[in-house]
Amino acid sequence: MVVKTKNAQAAAAATSVAAQRWPHLLNQTIDTVLAPHPARPETRATARQVISALLPPLTRKNCWTLAEHAGHPSPYRTQHLLARAGLDENALTAALRGYVIEQLGTHDVVLVVDETGHIKQGINTVGVARQYTGTTGQVENCQVAVYLAYTTPAGHALVDHRLYPPLSWTDDLARLHKAGVPDTAGFATKPELAGQMIAAALEHVPHAWVAGDEVYGRNPDLRAYLEQRGMGYVMEMSATDRLTTPRGPLAVKELAVLVPHQGWQKRSAGAGSKGERFYDWALIDDVVDERGVRWVLIRRNRTTGEPAFFHCFAPAPVSLSRLVAVAGRRWRVEESFQQGKGLAGLDEHQVRTWTSWHRWSLLVMVAYAFVAVCRLRELCAHPPVAGLVALTCNEIARLMHALFTVEHGREHALAWSVFRRSHQVRAMGCHWRRRAASQP
Repeated sequence: MVVKTKNAQAAAAATSVAAQRWPHLLNQTIDTVLAPHPARPETRATARQVISALLPPLTRKNCWTLAEHAGHPSPYRTQHLLARAGLDENALTAALRGYVIEQLGTHDVVLVVDETGHIKQGINTVGVARQYTGTTGQVENCQVAVYLAYTTPAGHALVDHRLYPPLSWTDDLARLHKAGVPDTAGFATKPELAGQMIAAALEHVPHAWVAGDEVYGRNPDLRAYLEQRGMGYVMEMSATDRLTTPRGPLAVKELAVLVPHQGWQKRSAGAGSKGERFYDWALIDDVVDERGVRWVLIRRNRTTGEPAFFHCFAPAPVSLSRLVAVAGRRWRVEESFQQGKGLAGLDEHQVRTWTSWHRWSLLVMVAYAFVAVCRLRELCAHPPVAGLVALTCNEIARLMHALFTVEHGREHALAWSVFRRSHQVRAMGCHWRRRAASQP
């Protein structure tokens, strides 16, 4: 469909007016998150500049490229912010969580837990090991971190994170100390890390639902904790998990075969990029006790017939449509990972220590939260024009760069060229001396 010239001009004019507010909203977002933290003025200024520099479409996002884009003469201010500046990561996380909750609201909240991998080379970056990552679907040399996404029908953003150090790290005290891992950060499973983040979020949204994949759904301790707190959940389970039935113990994949034709109902798991995501759904194993109601939810692909299975719980009976809606919300965390990495460089850091990793991830989450909130405000203020999709997070970030980028001039570019080349000379000298010293 071709947008008529008059409509296109009106849409462009409306977008131009709206975009004038975005730098102010970005400053407001950063001030809100940093305000509770009594950091030094120069630390706050550097944090503001780094968050702003995370959004432009730089070829690669690391301390050097962010510093050059921000107008710094070298990367040292950014490196100091990430490694040594006086910042309380817990206070920043709490402020970010509060900001997202305030902006996205507390109606129909689903907290989604999931992990993502950051592919790395070498063995010295904190948490790096040969381990499975869903990013590639196989064992890689990578970091793995667990994140919590806050989702409502209006939008979603990442609000908390935990790095997962595997046993190969937690069993090696010298390695932990070298990477700056605090003594209190012992080994914890991914479901245990998820439980920590959920507990913190529950202080603000006690009636939220929880969604997660099989890693979390198969953990009985996490499910028991949620049930004890009266939280509804829809979390994936394995097809081989067994249930007690009048016929004896059966795997849930065997129960799916026994569901009669009339037991399946067509429902949408929410709108995707290609339209509504329709599946066939069935509920089995309705169990009621003093805590609430438990089900097993089965999802069947309408084209391939491939099934998926979910543990479900609610403190009171709810409809199939409600459980389906919660299950469908789990995809939001995948969108958050995709946009956090694509827009703000969540996985592009080149830092090695515990503190630097947590601060980098926090600053990225703040930048992404700004774009998510900006998108929501524009949708509320300006419904989509016929023939145009609504402003997306990607489009907002692109326009921010195109309309408000500050050019630092020819001398700045030349000075950075000199800095890079001089640093490369020093690095080469260090490598040569190290290699010469290792030779017999």
